[in-house]
Amino acid sequence: MGGLGKTTLAQVVYNDKQVEDHFNLKAWACVSDDFDVSRLTKSILHSIASDQNVDNHDLNKLQEELKKQLFGKKFLLVLDDVWNENYNDWVHLSLPFQAGAKGSKIVVTTRNQQVAKIMRPDQAYELKNLSTEDCLSVFAQHSLGTRDFSSHKSLEDIGKKIVIKCNGLPLAAKTLGGLLCGEHDRGVWEDVLSSKIWELPEDRCPIIPALAVSYYYLPPILKQCFAYCSLFPKDYEFEDEEIILLWSASGFLVHKESGNPDEDLGRKFFQELRSRSFFQQSSNNTSRFVMHDLISDLAQWAAGEIYFTMEYTSEVNKQQSFSKNLRHLSYIRGECDGVKRFEGLYDIQHLRTFLPVKLSNSWDGDLARSILPKLFKLQRLRVFSLFGYRISELPNSVGDLRYLKYLNLSGTEIRTLPESVNKLYNLHTLLLEDCRKLKKLCAEMGNLIKLHHLKNSNTDSLEEMPLGIGNLTCLQTLCNFVVAKDSGSELRELKSLTHLKRTLKISKLENVKCVGDAMEAQMDGKKKLKELSLNWTCSTDGSSSREAETEMGVLDMLKPHTNLEQFCIKGYGGMKFPTWLGDSSFSNLVTLKFENCDMCTALPSVGQLPSLKHLAVCGMSRVKRLGSEFYGNDPPIPFLCLETLRFEDMQEWEDWIPHGSSQGVVEGAPSCIGDACY
Repeated sequence: MGGLGKTTLAQVVYNDKQVEDHFNLKAWACVSDDFDVSRLTKSILHSIASDQNVDNHDLNKLQEELKKQLFGKKFLLVLDDVWNENYNDWVHLSLPFQAGAKGSKIVVTTRNQQVAKIMRPDQAYELKNLSTEDCLSVFAQHSLGTRDFSSHKSLEDIGKKIVIKCNGLPLAAKTLGGLLCGEHDRGVWEDVLSSKIWELPEDRCPIIPALAVSYYYLPPILKQCFAYCSLFPKDYEFEDEEIILLWSASGFLVHKESGNPDEDLGRKFFQELRSRSFFQQSSNNTSRFVMHDLISDLAQWAAGEIYFTMEYTSEVNKQQSFSKNLRHLSYIRGECDGVKRFEGLYDIQHLRTFLPVKLSNSWDGDLARSILPKLFKLQRLRVFSLFGYRISELPNSVGDLRYLKYLNLSGTEIRTLPESVNKLYNLHTLLLEDCRKLKKLCAEMGNLIKLHHLKNSNTDSLEEMPLGIGNLTCLQTLCNFVVAKDSGSELRELKSLTHLKRTLKISKLENVKCVGDAMEAQMDGKKKLKELSLNWTCSTDGSSSREAETEMGVLDMLKPHTNLEQFCIKGYGGMKFPTWLGDSSFSNLVTLKFENCDMCTALPSVGQLPSLKHLAVCGMSRVKRLGSEFYGNDPPIPFLCLETLRFEDMQEWEDWIPHGSSQGVVEGAPSCIGDACY
């Protein structure tokens, strides 16, 4: 039965400190209905070696690599929510596991007893429904913040009656508790108890009644936001910002007074749904969220004919039929999506969302070239994604989607944005992450004055930002600003981008020829930036027209706001660093990196940065000595919070004088360093 807590129990075991210390490796894989051996092998491999490139279609090579990673090591593997009863599939998946050391363990969660038999466990544990007392405790914890009703005696009797209807399912108790969280009015509790939703026949409500009640009492806007989540397949891991941007593009977050999308409102809605247990944190990645299978079923039930998700099957390209009421479509992307898969969709003229979904560690895919021109005739689209498809160009007809607010081209192989993108005047979000072949954006990019998010991280081939980027005064996200050499945007255009937040990388700073441009960028006024990377391109041929004095002036003028948490300087050609770099006013700075600053003969005085935990110095080939200038001139002990210290490729380094010592004896050294590499 679903909702008994199988996954939750596995998570508790998986994250236990004693368990973590006992095993050399841990991995978690969500299995569900699609027991694809290649996908699961890749998922397990990625879980235990996330830094490895596992983008391989060959099952034999994947299993050889997994076998290599597991060899001689005691590992713990969790296979969550297994349904497949095919014994041969399990045998094929388990071949690499034999390389592990004695004492390795595999934990499987399933609702199917036959699955348990096939996997031949040492011990099978069948979870039972919670007792009324335990279920009441779960309910009280989520509704009242305590484990009992000692402080709310007037609600105890009605709480027990509600819990009895939960039938001993902790998920039901947790969700209903979230519904009544902070609500101490007995009348509200009585309304929930007496709701007619409990009595709906199964043909009208084929889900757990307690979950239906929780949905029924959501405010209308939260019902709308939750129903949109039906577009995510089971076990799909998503970030909060991902769904908030989709809600925004679909018109759910329009502020009543200004008429503009309010993402703060979206965060509020997300937290509200999370507090009611509609979303839960992923076991694999704490920055991501998932929906329990039964919550996904609830979303599907709530969605009706307005939303539809096409599952991936072996007959992926067979013709589909679509309701005329369809407004939002998602589908699990295949390796090669052909014309037949979308036949009939082109008649749905009111379609608002076209959203391919990539399951974790699945392959990139191909899309038939003839499909795009047909899709671009669906001119009421608000959300359009081609995420992860191996396409190299977009037809100009993309500019016909005049209502489009969200365009996702991340992970594609496009080289230029078509100029017609300039006509998408309503565009709010443009995603170009991991477009590693992208060289040019459209020339009149400044026309997109409603653009809030231009996410273009990992676009290292991008040659420049087009002229007029400073007109995008609503911009909040700009991952990579590439300084133009000739006709594009100069650094001074950052001046008007006052709302930038999170992460910014400024690339090709060697193109800045005037220190005044750097001063006009007004970096010290961008209070919401948390991560900043300043990058000069390293010369590859040994010859360079760069001027050290200019670069020193540019870096001096690019002093960021003191709210900054992570800072990286790469390829800098000046001979010394500015004095502000080690200023203790940067009280939030946690991570600091210097890479390939070849002309500098000394490191900056960063020892007095009060919150610095991680310091990395790489490729500083002219630094010969570390001494008092590194620690700072103030009397206090330096690097009080430092946890990791990394030096790499220091070719001429000869001497390190410890703080407070001329004899090589460290007095008050940073004793809390957890990892030091030289």
